[in-house]
Amino acid sequence: MQDEVLKKVKERGVKYIHLQFMDILGQVKSVMIPAAIFEKAIMEGIVFDGSSIVGYATIDESDMRAVPDAKTFQILPDDPKTATIICDIYLPNGKRFEGDPRYVLQRVLKKAEERGFRFCTGPEFEFFLFKMKDGKPTLEPNDSGGYFDYGPVDQGEEVRKEIIGIFTELGYKPEAAHHEVAPGQHEIDLRYDYALTIADRILTLKAAIKRIALKYGLYATFMPKPIYGINGTGMHVHQSLLSNDGKENRFYDPAGRWELSDVAIHYIGGLLHYAEEITAVLNSWVNSYKRLVPGYEAPVYISWANLNRSALIRVPAGRGMKTRIELRNPDPAGNPYLQFAVMLAAGLSGIENKIEPPEPVEVNIYALSEERRREMGIKSLPESLGEALHHFSRSELMRETLGEHIFTHFLHVKKREWEEYRAQVTRWEIEKLLPIL
Repeated sequence: MQDEVLKKVKERGVKYIHLQFMDILGQVKSVMIPAAIFEKAIMEGIVFDGSSIVGYATIDESDMRAVPDAKTFQILPDDPKTATIICDIYLPNGKRFEGDPRYVLQRVLKKAEERGFRFCTGPEFEFFLFKMKDGKPTLEPNDSGGYFDYGPVDQGEEVRKEIIGIFTELGYKPEAAHHEVAPGQHEIDLRYDYALTIADRILTLKAAIKRIALKYGLYATFMPKPIYGINGTGMHVHQSLLSNDGKENRFYDPAGRWELSDVAIHYIGGLLHYAEEITAVLNSWVNSYKRLVPGYEAPVYISWANLNRSALIRVPAGRGMKTRIELRNPDPAGNPYLQFAVMLAAGLSGIENKIEPPEPVEVNIYALSEERRREMGIKSLPESLGEALHHFSRSELMRETLGEHIFTHFLHVKKREWEEYRAQVTRWEIEKLLPIL
């Protein structure tokens, strides 16, 4: 595979290659090298300072090596002299680095495959496009459109077209792109595939959206709730377990209740059982919890349903090979490798322990009184990053899934974020309280 990549670089006249990976917060990291040294880099990797990457290492243990995965090599259609390749992270002794988010997902996927399951995902990836002024982003949306709106061609539509074109040329087979509910809000749907492949594609998508938006003088953000009073940005994740050969959907049973197999039912049970513990990873920023409030279509209550979109987990209509569940609380600001890893770990635990979910809730949960929700046993997701970290810090599943390194570093970084945030005095407090106190 490495020889094929080197041959392609030479034949296509590629001049620059970006070696890429992610920190534990989901930020894309990249180092550009000239084609002349790519052969050495793909064979040996490149050394970098891990202490400068959030959640990777302390200054006294900082040397790390980024080793390109040849299977992820791709030439950018909009810049054919430039290519990208995703790296696995190694320690100087040649062992995989336990704090590499990609390695975390690879470990959980291997565990699933040892049990006969191939984990596939299909995210609905949302983002906002804002106008820029003096080279800085504003909070002014680039348009005033709404859900599925179609009108005069604007810059947002051009951004979506270009992203779809790039991903189509890369062979990703994107499903759709459309305007979302809020002004300036857009969505790109990625075609269902193996979870590691999709996480890699989200890395590419994040970088591409930012790059293409800037070409049109716009700023793209994955911030979950940038504007008060309108819908926030989510990343609903459709997911299923196939057989290892990909020929059988293990969630489907024509004789099962709702045509769902015991595997699917217990997988749902696991996600619901561990919902509070995994939320800190699925919704990993202070701002994430401004989206998870009633009234804006984002899920708040720990429940599942077949048709009801107010539930945390929904089972869409397709059956057979299309049988899947949709987890609705993740947002695109986080790290997709870690997000997919904790989803799968919770689902596998549900299967292994035969966790039965409650009955599906097919009514609008937002319209139920607090007393009625309590009678029905419907709990809420954590209401803040602080509450989510409380559950996360006590979770043996999260410690085991993420490994001691990422578990500890993630908790440290996020507690610091929470403490800094809750010490702030906001404009709302000044405007509401200063005149009366």
